[in-house]
Amino acid sequence: MATRASIEDDRQSDSRVFVIDGDMSVRESLEPLIRTAGSRPESFASAEEFLSHSHDAVPCCVILDLILPGLSGLQLQTHLAERQDMPLIFLASRTDVPTTVQAMKAGAIEFFTKPVDDVALLQAMRTAIECSRAALRHDVEMRMLASCYSSLTPRERQVMALVVSGLLNKQIGSELGISEITVKAHRGQVMRKMEAVSLPHLVTMAAQLQLRDERRLVRAQASRGDRGMWLPQSVHRQSSATN
Repeated sequence: MATRASIEDDRQSDSRVFVIDGDMSVRESLEPLIRTAGSRPESFASAEEFLSHSHDAVPCCVILDLILPGLSGLQLQTHLAERQDMPLIFLASRTDVPTTVQAMKAGAIEFFTKPVDDVALLQAMRTAIECSRAALRHDVEMRMLASCYSSLTPRERQVMALVVSGLLNKQIGSELGISEITVKAHRGQVMRKMEAVSLPHLVTMAAQLQLRDERRLVRAQASRGDRGMWLPQSVHRQSSATN
């Protein structure tokens, strides 16, 4: 029987720690420490070398030097700004307050001055990898949510938007020019397709999909008899990412 500790070890072993430093001795010295933490190290001499490789969507973090040959650490941070699943930990031989503040404001997990304390670095790695794991989990959840929403018919999307805005079935029927019984049928389909267990759960999903302004759009569509398909921007983004 698997213990909680063994499960945690298995979860940690699928993680990666990318080390980007122009100094080979630094890269080599960090690799044993990373293995001690249960992660797999991958080392690169420059930001360009790192970017030239594809990286699987697994829990990970990046330990990088502030000053690198070619792109600097801060420039790479800007390049990776959209990768919430790839947190950064900076190392620097020397730095100043404005640079440290800039890196931290841009989302760095930690900023260390060399030589770094092993215990502090290990803790930062664990924190970063958990952040990465949470970001990956959120991405999967959003893709699943977008997929559920995309399965709704145009009329079901209209009903969902009005339901989560707080309207009763009778009011929704009046808005859309359909019977209350028809609204109930559509509402049931929405709950089933969205896999919502309750109305508050559906409201939470709508917030995640950023459906706040959809009631206004539904009214505009209803007023001109338009039942064409429309999707919120969050669903468009998820579909684009999938493609």
